[in-house]
Amino acid sequence: MRALTVIPGQKGSISLEERPEPAPSGGYALIEAVALGVCGTDRDIIAGDYGWAPRGETRLVLGHESLGRVLEAPAGSGLAAGDLVAGVVRRPDPVPCPACAIGEWDMCRNGRYTERGIKERDGYGAERYLLEPAFAIKVDPALGYLGVLLEPTSVVAKAWDHIERIGARARSWRPHRLLVTGAGPVGLLAALLGQQRGLETHVFDRATAGPKPKLVADLGATYHAGSLADLKDLDPTIAIECTGADPVVLQLMVATGRDAIVCLAGVSSGGRSLPFDVGGFNREAVLGNDVVFGTVNANLTHYHAAAEALAKADKGWLSGLISRRVPLERWREAFEPTAGDVKVTIDFGTLEGA
Repeated sequence: MRALTVIPGQKGSISLEERPEPAPSGGYALIEAVALGVCGTDRDIIAGDYGWAPRGETRLVLGHESLGRVLEAPAGSGLAAGDLVAGVVRRPDPVPCPACAIGEWDMCRNGRYTERGIKERDGYGAERYLLEPAFAIKVDPALGYLGVLLEPTSVVAKAWDHIERIGARARSWRPHRLLVTGAGPVGLLAALLGQQRGLETHVFDRATAGPKPKLVADLGATYHAGSLADLKDLDPTIAIECTGADPVVLQLMVATGRDAIVCLAGVSSGGRSLPFDVGGFNREAVLGNDVVFGTVNANLTHYHAAAEALAKADKGWLSGLISRRVPLERWREAFEPTAGDVKVTIDFGTLEGA
């Protein structure tokens, strides 16, 4: 079978290579790949900036945004041949730490977790792979190919979970307006979940053309481009930052109103210094009861919440997020950004009628 692999830390080492077929073993389901989502993390790994191969190996099978179809499943696993599933990315550490011990491996405290396609575990970028049933999330059959969006949706489902738990610190907290920075897949999915909560939703992005403004409008939200400083009077109750762009992060932290919550979901590259009035920010945050927090990854609760959110979303709108479906044979094209890209996927050609 074919698999996309890299040598972590070695730029340009990605290749489509032949690998042995996975041998079904007790406790594992055998999965046939349907689609693989491509994101910035994958590009960082390909660039040699990130990633770890499984212990004892030199190459890592790439891919963490998965959609697969069950070929074989253990009896009593809750899975059956033909089920569409998405694989959970992170696995708890072997110690385990207090967070991993209760299923919150997204909050791992000692860093000994592993991640499919990223850290010490082969990913889902192979034509067939094994998956523990406990880490296989069923996808609504009506979603079909769109189930490949489940993993990025789980990331924003976690963000919303934590936003709402933080908001509950004040019994009178009633959010009304959401601002999302970044109209990439994560930002648009964050806006989708905001709309599903009945919030007045605004999305800021630098793009003035292409599919993003229409996707936001079709969601029933308001699109903004230009300068974030122009939105100083928007006064959002919740802000979710999905760009990782240093100036946007700084501007957003001071652009919210009282009792506001700012969630940082975009990872910055670092290494750049910008002037920032720390004292002024501290004053406003303290006197305004503001919260700024970061979030990454997701646990089973968030995957299931993501599955529910996608199942009730408009399928036509979701399909607009997938801007390119690249056949496995032309895999290199998937990692080369082009104008108008939102979410790019690698299509394994195994789902009829998709």
